[in-house]
Amino acid sequence: MKYGVQNWEETSREEVFKKFGRGIEKRVYRLPHGKEAEFYLKTGHSSIACLALTKEHQVILVKQFRPGPGKVLIEMPGGGMNGDEMREDAMKRELLEETGYKGDIEFIAEILPDAYSTYTKNFFVITQCEKISEPQVEDNGEEVEAILMNLEEFRTHIRTGQMTDIEGAYLCLDYLNLL
Repeated sequence: MKYGVQNWEETSREEVFKKFGRGIEKRVYRLPHGKEAEFYLKTGHSSIACLALTKEHQVILVKQFRPGPGKVLIEMPGGGMNGDEMREDAMKRELLEETGYKGDIEFIAEILPDAYSTYTKNFFVITQCEKISEPQVEDNGEEVEAILMNLEEFRTHIRTGQMTDIEGAYLCLDYLNLL
C-alpha cells in the first residue's frame, strides 16, 4: 500500500543531554503506516556567519581552534545570537568582536544544517568593510585571529573542505556574482 509523503505525528520528546546551549533530543514519531520510530536530534541556538569583504575586495576571515575537527580552521566570521538579539544585530556584533571591522550588511539565507538538527544557520554578506577597532573577543576562552585573503585564494580555500560553513560561503559568493 502506498501512503505518499506527509508529515509524521510526533508522539513524544525527551531531552537526553544539554550543556553549553547544545544538546541531544530523542523524538518519537508515528509513521504513516502506523509504526513508531525514534530519532536523536541535535539541538541548540541558531547561528550566524558572513562573507565580509573590504573595500578592496579582500575577504575577512578568522583563524580559530574548532573542537569538532580538533584543529585550527580558517572560517568566515560568525557565532551565536544572545537571547532575543536579532540575527542582523548579532552578525554586526560578531564581525566587530572577532575582526574589528564593520560594513554594509545584507541577509542572504537561512538554511537547515542537516536533517537531524532543530536549529538554523543564517548567512549574510557584509561589504565595504572598514577596520574601526581591534578585535574584542569576549572572555569565554575563544581565541581568534583575523586574516585577509583575496577572492581567488578564498575560492581555493573553500574547495579544501576545511571550514564549517562551506554552503554559506558558496551562497554568499553566488549572491554577489563572485563564484
